[in-house]
Amino acid sequence: MLKIFRKEGQKGFTLIELMIVIAIIGILAAIAIPQFVQYRKRGYVAAINADAKNAYTAANAYLVDHPSVLTETTGDLATAGFTPTTGVTTTMTAGANMDNYTITSTNPAAGLTTDHATYAVTAGILAVTPAAQ
Repeated sequence: MLKIFRKEGQKGFTLIELMIVIAIIGILAAIAIPQFVQYRKRGYVAAINADAKNAYTAANAYLVDHPSVLTETTGDLATAGFTPTTGVTTTMTAGANMDNYTITSTNPAAGLTTDHATYAVTAGILAVTPAAQ
């Protein structure tokens, strides 16, 4: 059937064949790009939630090692071994004593519905608010 469009001895692709290939590539790109965006958002959510959890664990480890500390700072988390993920900002605010503190991890560039995760300890009770797409 392809010989209908070609003269004898002529080589190469016809315009119709090239247009079909371009259409197939366009369809594949239309499917792949939204999926790629969703994969990136899932990665951001995982990084934000993991950093909040790791900071909470580091805060508890620091408190075990330093029981006389009444207030803890974000810098103390690094002392306890916490290293934030690139692009994720983790902050810690403490009340008058370490029975009340809040750890928040955020990535403003993520473009998420809830772009932060919070671990709030009030009177020794933990409340977790994870980041979400």
